[in-house]
Amino acid sequence: MDLNTVVELRDARERGTWRPGDAWLGGGTYLFSEPQPHLRRLFDLGRMGWEPLRPTPDGGLEIAATCTIAQLSRHPKPVGWTAAPLFEQCCRAFLASWKIWNAATVGGNLCNGLPAGPMISLTAALDGVCRLLDRSGATRTLPVGDFVLGAGVTDLRPGELLRSVTLPGRALARRTAFRQASLYGLGRSGALVIGTLDPVDGEFALHITAATVRPVRLGFAVPPNPEAVREAVEHAVAPEEYFDDIHGLPAWRRHMTLRFAEEVRRELVGPVGPVELVDPGGPGGLVDPGGPGGPVAATAPHTTEEAGR
Repeated sequence: MDLNTVVELRDARERGTWRPGDAWLGGGTYLFSEPQPHLRRLFDLGRMGWEPLRPTPDGGLEIAATCTIAQLSRHPKPVGWTAAPLFEQCCRAFLASWKIWNAATVGGNLCNGLPAGPMISLTAALDGVCRLLDRSGATRTLPVGDFVLGAGVTDLRPGELLRSVTLPGRALARRTAFRQASLYGLGRSGALVIGTLDPVDGEFALHITAATVRPVRLGFAVPPNPEAVREAVEHAVAPEEYFDDIHGLPAWRRHMTLRFAEEVRRELVGPVGPVELVDPGGPGGLVDPGGPGGPVAATAPHTTEEAGR
């Protein structure tokens, strides 16, 4: 899409006054996908020369905001990274072609703050910490879970940019379980639940994205039973916090979140108390977002299958 209101493209390394109509340009896959009539100047981050991926002293990983999805996917994963499969699972959760993979950036996905953003899912589940820069060069840090405030809403201040996201080494050593669902096999994520199990203290955590307007993390110091998981999800996510758009109704998103939360619990924790999965959609089975007979596609850890009709 031609942004015919943009009158100037500037190097992001230049210092100057930030004014209304300014925007940072990363990969541009979102920026040029639809009209942006409010924009007048773009500051190109591609010239910053940031190293896409850099190991940290604690065995973690710093991901530059300009790192592309393709670079993240191809990056070698050390043997000690038990959570390594999660990278590819989240990269594959994009509704994107290989051309988008080679242009779209991790930072852009985070800064858009969209519920279905899989880089939000990945970095929130692995305790990612955002490093933010303002125009003066001052920095501040913020956990990914606090950076994304709502659907399309982040804690970025005017003129501020996301420099990088750092994943701690301890998080990369966790066991993980991944579940994702969309209305169609190649559709945008309508629900995405990631479970993690810490090898140090045994904490089990659930990370809910896509179904909700913001990332939700639930931690359990001891292995929970199905009732504890369900109660925690119901308490943490208010009815109005389930996202509502063409990619899924709130009732369906709630159902899939509860279903996946229990599947993830079983995979990482195993049987603890009663293991019967209570169907939140009632005795009729799955909640159908499109009315009787509507399609519901869901992905298990590695496959896409028909979840119900």
